[in-house]
Amino acid sequence: METFCFVRPEHLSHQGFLFGGQLLKWVDEFAWLAAARDFPGKTMVTRAIDNIQFKKRVRNGAILRFLIEKQKQGTTSVAYSVTVFASDQTSRNEEMVFSTNVTFVAVDQEGKKMELGDS
Repeated sequence: METFCFVRPEHLSHQGFLFGGQLLKWVDEFAWLAAARDFPGKTMVTRAIDNIQFKKRVRNGAILRFLIEKQKQGTTSVAYSVTVFASDQTSRNEEMVFSTNVTFVAVDQEGKKMELGDS
């Protein structure tokens, strides 16, 4: 899955660059959307986000491209790689600014793990 968003002033830290917490919110949300589409009707919750390292600063006005790809599926969980690229509005040249893996687990109404089934 691929999606985009636009960095606006309300997404910036006191330093004037994209706030890391905002990027993590988008990463979790967009990866969850991929899981929800792959496993319709299942309740998917975030189990883990691996190795959080911000590679480049992101300026106001940047266009972010999120590339989300399923990496591994188990009986009750699924992992997605998330790579984030940034470009400005004057060019299509992108640079990778962040990457991680996000793992989701399927749960029932009581929060107990349940089988995913086939996607």
